[in-house]
Amino acid sequence: MVRSIIGVIVGYLALFVLVAVALIVLFMLMGTEWSFKPNSFEASNAWIAMSLVANFIIAVIGGLICAVIAKGGKAPIVLAAIVFVLGLVLAIPSMMAHKQNAGLVRKGNVSQWEAMQKANEPIWVPFTVPFIGAAGVLLGAKIRRA
Repeated sequence: MVRSIIGVIVGYLALFVLVAVALIVLFMLMGTEWSFKPNSFEASNAWIAMSLVANFIIAVIGGLICAVIAKGGKAPIVLAAIVFVLGLVLAIPSMMAHKQNAGLVRKGNVSQWEAMQKANEPIWVPFTVPFIGAAGVLLGAKIRRA
């Protein structure tokens, strides 16, 4: 039981840290012009694709970490449920930010902090993350069992 709880906690912390690092690195690699559509803070299709792929890969890693620590059991299912529920809850503020940031004009390069505050992605994007995350966690756990 303790191993399962630790597996879920460490798996989630790994997800949290890896997503933050991945998004920072992606923005540094892609830069402002590739991350956003021209003259706006609307996320580019390339950014959306890269971030969704990164989220899936990181979820697989988190599920694998959880399964390794828990050594079987239902811990990865619990982690997948947490990722799904928290993902849906966090999608709501993203929807509000979408309305608030719609139509903002971007002039040239912006700092990572400004990009993070003003970024605007289609409403459907934050709602895909819980599904992608939960599926990735379960796949990571299945890899461990194989």
